[in-house]
Amino acid sequence: MAAKKKTDDLIFLPLGGVGEIGMNFALYGYGKGKDRRFIIVDVGVTFPGDDFPGADLVLPDISYITQRLDKLDGIIITHAHEDHYGALLALWPMLKTKVWCTPFTAGMLEAKIEGERNAPKIKIEVFKAGEPFKVGPFEIEGIHVTHSIPEPVSLMIRSPLGNIIHTGDWKLDHAPTLGQKTDEAHFRRMGEEGVLALICDSTNAMVEGTSPSEESVSESLANVITNSTGRVLVTTFSSNVGRIRSIAMAAEKAGRKVMILGRSLLRVCDVSRDLGYLDGIAPFLTEDEYGSIARNKLVVICTGSQGEQRAALGKMSRGEHRNATLAAGDKVIFSSRSIPGNERGINDIQNALVEQGVEIVLDGETLVHVSGHPRRSELVQMYEWTKPTIGVPVHGEARHLAAHAKLMGEQGISDVAPVRNGDMLRLAPGPAEVIDNVTAGRIYKDGNLVGTEDQMGIARRRVLSWVGNVVIAMVIDSRGDLLADPEVVCEGLPRTVDGNDSFEDIIYDAALEAFEAMTAKQRRDQNRITQTVERAVRAEIRDFWGKKPLITALVTRV
Repeated sequence: MAAKKKTDDLIFLPLGGVGEIGMNFALYGYGKGKDRRFIIVDVGVTFPGDDFPGADLVLPDISYITQRLDKLDGIIITHAHEDHYGALLALWPMLKTKVWCTPFTAGMLEAKIEGERNAPKIKIEVFKAGEPFKVGPFEIEGIHVTHSIPEPVSLMIRSPLGNIIHTGDWKLDHAPTLGQKTDEAHFRRMGEEGVLALICDSTNAMVEGTSPSEESVSESLANVITNSTGRVLVTTFSSNVGRIRSIAMAAEKAGRKVMILGRSLLRVCDVSRDLGYLDGIAPFLTEDEYGSIARNKLVVICTGSQGEQRAALGKMSRGEHRNATLAAGDKVIFSSRSIPGNERGINDIQNALVEQGVEIVLDGETLVHVSGHPRRSELVQMYEWTKPTIGVPVHGEARHLAAHAKLMGEQGISDVAPVRNGDMLRLAPGPAEVIDNVTAGRIYKDGNLVGTEDQMGIARRRVLSWVGNVVIAMVIDSRGDLLADPEVVCEGLPRTVDGNDSFEDIIYDAALEAFEAMTAKQRRDQNRITQTVERAVRAEIRDFWGKKPLITALVTRV
């Protein structure tokens, strides 16, 4: 490694994923001031709720690093979950730097690029765990971990001022159905080499004990499928290839064929077959074969576990899927957890299924899902292996981070450094210390565009969804006289008042009365006309309805 400078420092700067679930984005920097060089670890998304109408994705505000692109040396992705790599296509045009990832993640990224119109041409470098590589001032080495997707890695980040382990998402599983176990020996070697800081997953830091094995879920799913008489649908996270494999094997034992419904699932399965992760699993049926298979001979793996209304399960719950229908006696297994914020959509789908006579099977009633994140005993095991000087809880909401920080302290980590998005944490030299706070927030992908809430017009859409919009168009001559009756367009308002007068008539009368009350001198001022009409219409609507919609008066002088 290069000789260190006395003035250099080593920093950790999260711009997403700390104080929230999802949208993971971390910067590591080495150097001093304007000479500091950076790498990015993970470029994730989260998903908008109902209060962000029209937005497709929520992305981290990365303006801090886009203002320093000449100091950016690359991006390393820990695994192919949306909250860790899902923002790459949207944000890469702002970053334009090389991306390092494992083969499965590379395959998923390439499939995403192929499936999106005008996608950026990202330069991808593939690495394997245990094979160190250089990115700027850092040496990176991947470490095998178990998670709910193929080829996740923790990262050993070596620098002249000390070594950092960035865990990413991980857990301990003595019997994973796919991929390798978390590499205890590798972590122990890193601990012996010396770990300055452990940047560690906090998702399950409030849950005691250790996580159940994926093998247990596989056995439970097999039992549920075997004892079912109608169709069985299983909805799960599309990237959980181990779960997909478990479901397919359980279906085969029960004498059933498997069908995949949902584009994201199909994409994952295609990449998984190409890389050998579905070897030994029979080819899946296509959607157009749905009606030709006996109900008791079919298992369907489908998207929609998070209540997405446009996903396959959402459409089926409403009877809107073009090929797939449900009937009383069918069974739907929710082999997933509810991501916070998605509960309403999930409940709506489950209620719609029950109305059709469909039986639903949930985690908590039957072991049909296990988390891919470490519980408290697993976290303690990681501390023992790596022996860090500094502990930094990440990947969690405030309560998860607080519980994790407390656990770190109780287990003897001498320097626990709680941070939030935007906190620039100096890891070395000296004790861990927040030395700056930079811009860290959210931007939004809306169709083909990316921008702030204001730039995307989201706040105005929110108001439109609550109170509607009114447009009054008036054409006047040079003297200020109306040349035609005002035109009124209402969107999102009640059609009538008390079932009698229409709102359009009320607005028309208010606009015309306000205009006619103006003097000839006042009518020569076009802005004055606009303000007067808008004020009068707003007041009239408020008196009748009690609400204030968006009002726009368009005055044209000819």
